[in-house]
Amino acid sequence: MTAVRRAAVLGSPIAHSLSPVLHRAAYAAMGLADWRYDRFEVDEEALPRFLDGLDPAEWAGLSLTMPLKRAVIPLLDGVSDTAASVEAVNTVVLGPDGRRSGDNTDIPGMLAALRERGVTTVASAAILGAGATASSALAALARICTGEVTAYVRGPARAAEMREWGTRLGVTVRTADWADAAKALDEPLVVATTPAGAADHLATAVPDHPGTLFDVLYHPWPTPLATAWTDRAAPVVSGLDLLVHQAVLQVEQHTGRGGVPLAAMRAAGEAALGGH
Repeated sequence: MTAVRRAAVLGSPIAHSLSPVLHRAAYAAMGLADWRYDRFEVDEEALPRFLDGLDPAEWAGLSLTMPLKRAVIPLLDGVSDTAASVEAVNTVVLGPDGRRSGDNTDIPGMLAALRERGVTTVASAAILGAGATASSALAALARICTGEVTAYVRGPARAAEMREWGTRLGVTVRTADWADAAKALDEPLVVATTPAGAADHLATAVPDHPGTLFDVLYHPWPTPLATAWTDRAAPVVSGLDLLVHQAVLQVEQHTGRGGVPLAAMRAAGEAALGGH
């Protein structure tokens, strides 16, 4: 009998996570009947004990969501340059010798999701918000944006933080007040990283011929901003697109296999969100 191989997503709260749906769909399509993927409610305090309890003969890897992406770093044996650049790990690979390696698939996932919509380079861009996702967006933009990125934020502390991330990541960041966020919509690429509802008021300000919108939300979907973009026949990248692309990379790392079925994972995610 083949030994079961395990992976899981950890975080707090975790009940809403779509990761089990996506990873299980991948396993099914790849014929990995001996693989299972679960979710566990784990906070920062419980993380060391949880990791220490994993049998490396059984466990292949983990997906991490908030609030664990930074808390896990001291508990790892090594992290990739990508993860180190934003001080955030969302993927852990557990070696048979017990070694724990951390990576960040959010950044290449963003790039892959944009590439799928034909966006491989932009002259300038705007980011709405200044949280953890915004720093990952900056890291992605550092690779495709040839000019300035304007971050629309609330307050001087957030503004200073975004400028500091820009310096670290090698991208020119200009900050602007959230009250002027409607100006962001004129950029060729707009990345909305704000919580649900925060950018809804901007839907009425979308220009007649906007560029590309990358809205990292996936539920509820579509957002008013995404709907306004779609009404103008302009390209939209969704949070589900990001989630699927970063999950493809996680499955590759956890299983050591290529040919991960993007379409099957996206279909499973859409079904789970009521997309059918």
